[in-house]
Amino acid sequence: MLPAFCRKSESDESLALRAVGWASVAVGVAALGLYVGRELRLRYKFKHRKPEDFYAHAGDTYSEAEYGVGT
Repeated sequence: MLPAFCRKSESDESLALRAVGWASVAVGVAALGLYVGRELRLRYKFKHRKPEDFYAHAGDTYSEAEYGVGT
């Protein structure tokens, strides 16, 4: 027979499982929030493009795309 201080009651085990369950739910909700926020931000940025965003290297002060110019 185990002494009383070594035995775990079922309420202690269910409390630990409940805490782990709620922690995993919280992490899942946070991950979902980050994903949805990122998607919303990307869609907002895509809809609010400026004319120079349509062209590669437009608005660059120094362009490395100078074709045919040797160094």
